[in-house]
Amino acid sequence: MQATLLRRARPLLGTLVEIGTDADVFDAAFNAVAQVHRCMSRFEPGSDVARFNALPAGGSIVVAADTQAVLAAAHRLQLATDGCFDITLGTAPQGWICEDSHLHKISPAVKLDLGGIAKGHAVDRAIEALQAAGASRGWVNAGGDLRVFGRLELPVQLRDEQAGGTRPFGHLCDGAMATSHFGAATRSRHTAGALAHVTVIAPQCLWADALTKVVAATGHCDHALLAYHQAQAWRH
Repeated sequence: MQATLLRRARPLLGTLVEIGTDADVFDAAFNAVAQVHRCMSRFEPGSDVARFNALPAGGSIVVAADTQAVLAAAHRLQLATDGCFDITLGTAPQGWICEDSHLHKISPAVKLDLGGIAKGHAVDRAIEALQAAGASRGWVNAGGDLRVFGRLELPVQLRDEQAGGTRPFGHLCDGAMATSHFGAATRSRHTAGALAHVTVIAPQCLWADALTKVVAATGHCDHALLAYHQAQAWRH
């Protein structure tokens, strides 16, 4: 089944985005990913994030619907984890608020970085674009953030840091998976030592992506948020 899929790849989101599907509708999916990149990359001068970071305290901007969705999810995670999930990276967790399409800057110190959640959202948007364009099965992989839909079992391999190369992990069917690597500086005391990767499987890639950071920060593969989002996690 997999051999019959068409495949394309493009550099986006600071990585290589690869798509496999049964219909030649790649432009729609890549355009969806590019739109998320334009809205949420802090390296794009005109992005919502870059414009917000350049604001003085008390300023506000109107942001795109994609940015609103990601900020809403990030805020929910921040509250549910008592601040462990923090898109300000410690600069000012309470220094921003998004009300409908208006993003307000409360603290002059706050800087947003959506790198821990936006890539998963981009994968979800690409999947939606493929389905809307008529694809019945396929997958999108953005540098370790992966989602599969339709009648398809995709074999998944993980990088083997000790032996080199890759090793089989399993098969992904109609769901999403994200794997994040955490260096010594970003691992909590719970994840110190040899455990440098967290993998999460969930129905949507936004939650799989974000929840890898929750597990890494808390050290809990049984965190209540995993069950709430129908997700499973592994540290390895």
